[in-house]
Amino acid sequence: MVSEKPGHIGHGSAVESPVVHKFSSDEEIVLSHDTSSLPPGYFTSTYFLGTMVASGLAIAGGVGGFALAAPLLGIINADIGPDPNYVWIGLVYTLTLAIGQTLVGRLSDLFGRRWFFISGSILALIGCIICAVATNIPMVIGGTTLIGLAASTQLSFTFVVGELVPMEYRFMANAFVYVWSIPFSGLGPLVAYAFVLHTKAGWRWCYYLMIIVNGLGALCWYFFYHPPTFYMKNRTTTRWEMVKNFDFVGFILFSGGLLIFLMGLSWGGGVHPWNSAHVISTLVVGFVACVAFVLWETMANPKEPLMPMHLFKDIGWDATIILISLGASVYYAFSIIFPQMVFGLYTEDKAYGSALSCIVGACIVMGQIVGGLLSKWIGKQKWQLVVSTTAFTGLLGGVACATTDNKDTVIGLLIVGCFFVGWVESIGLAMSGIVIKDQSEIGTAVGIAGTVRSAISTVASTIYVAILTNRLGATIPAQVPPALINAGLPASSVASFIEAMTTGSFEGIKGLTPQITEIGVAAYKNASAMAYRTVFLSTIAFSGVALVLSFFCPNVDDKMTSMVATVLHKGGNGEIEGAREEKTRHAHVEDV
Repeated sequence: MVSEKPGHIGHGSAVESPVVHKFSSDEEIVLSHDTSSLPPGYFTSTYFLGTMVASGLAIAGGVGGFALAAPLLGIINADIGPDPNYVWIGLVYTLTLAIGQTLVGRLSDLFGRRWFFISGSILALIGCIICAVATNIPMVIGGTTLIGLAASTQLSFTFVVGELVPMEYRFMANAFVYVWSIPFSGLGPLVAYAFVLHTKAGWRWCYYLMIIVNGLGALCWYFFYHPPTFYMKNRTTTRWEMVKNFDFVGFILFSGGLLIFLMGLSWGGGVHPWNSAHVISTLVVGFVACVAFVLWETMANPKEPLMPMHLFKDIGWDATIILISLGASVYYAFSIIFPQMVFGLYTEDKAYGSALSCIVGACIVMGQIVGGLLSKWIGKQKWQLVVSTTAFTGLLGGVACATTDNKDTVIGLLIVGCFFVGWVESIGLAMSGIVIKDQSEIGTAVGIAGTVRSAISTVASTIYVAILTNRLGATIPAQVPPALINAGLPASSVASFIEAMTTGSFEGIKGLTPQITEIGVAAYKNASAMAYRTVFLSTIAFSGVALVLSFFCPNVDDKMTSMVATVLHKGGNGEIEGAREEKTRHAHVEDV
């Protein structure tokens, strides 16, 4: 029995013929095709179109499960809390997503994808139901844990869509999927606050909507998504043999180490002080476990490694995944800090403020869509990345000019800068699955890219929040008390005024007048603006490194071929979808 590697595409060359598995009985199953060898109507078959819809619903569920709730965490805590542990709602989502994407990519490469993606949508559905009926914060945390685990599959759409379309159309296919994220990733704060302001159920409608989305997604995956099964990909190996050969040591070191390390980062300065035993111990143990994982994968040579180290020998792939991770880290600075800045400097109106807060996400999604649509037509992806990274480095760094009086300038810089962040994200994420030498490892490659992106973004987010906290702790005491005292407020009332700026109530403050209030508020906003400017300046450190890395990214014009890495099959008999429909049509004609 002879088995050829499924879906192998040589580096820098087009594959001229389908890749097959051959068996001693002369039986063969074709796993990869050139479009010319596919049956007529394959790309318009119900199975292919249904899978594309399933992918769109997946990204909607993956981002919407948290993006809608994230702006409302304070409201949720006030409604069914208060509970100081409500910060875990955000932590568990990012932690489970970070470790899950590599696992989903690798395991689905080895065992087949179908049930991973069906189960992902079902898990998200269960998580959203728990959150929708939650009566306390621990229930929301538990539900969000399931939502984060599910998002590991839902946000892995890149390799599902990528392997099903011709190489030359992968960028465009991703653009199609990004469209589905507009109401959630793009307009999440606006939609979330609309539910709070205009529905009786309020924040629970965020989860009601996601129940519908995930339910439809699960149905689409089940009825339409029929990729090659484990048996079709591994006719010489049983599932039990694959399980026995699986890299369980690497799995424990990677999952446990990364989870503990990111947990320590997320705790620091918020849940626990940076110098606390909780933070220090988790950071040290997690880091040591991650180092041990790399040594294990490099030196132990497991039969089925969790993270094949040969992928990292490709400098172009390394540069691409770190570039998109650094681009995402810049995005997180603005997606986390800018909404606070909107309500802190520009408006107290929730509807207007939520609309302004959408600028970051909406413009990034537009960049993802436009970049995906135009990338193949423009060509020379390396230079697209260089130009786009240069643009967002300068434009978003320029947001450091922010004051209380130049809102329009800030918004203009944000719109264009975030658009180019989205362009980089769209091209880079697709390229992480294109530049690899073996397309049978596309899930592993893209999954690793997703994990690296989440890990670096978590580090960056921690840095941004720490910078903002530290700067506010310096600028507010330096600016606000002198302004208040000079305006006539007794020194004994200054602390009460600063505390009132966070609560919104100035009642009972001795010696406070409307004129003093106006002066104090203006001083507080100016001090806050100074802190925000420092955060935005700090993004240049990340985007500057990204700019350097963009010059090491490869062009993939030579890979824009008509090769389809994986085709959809119905059941386990290896018959391509579309061929059955064609046979039925011919049989009908012959009968007539």
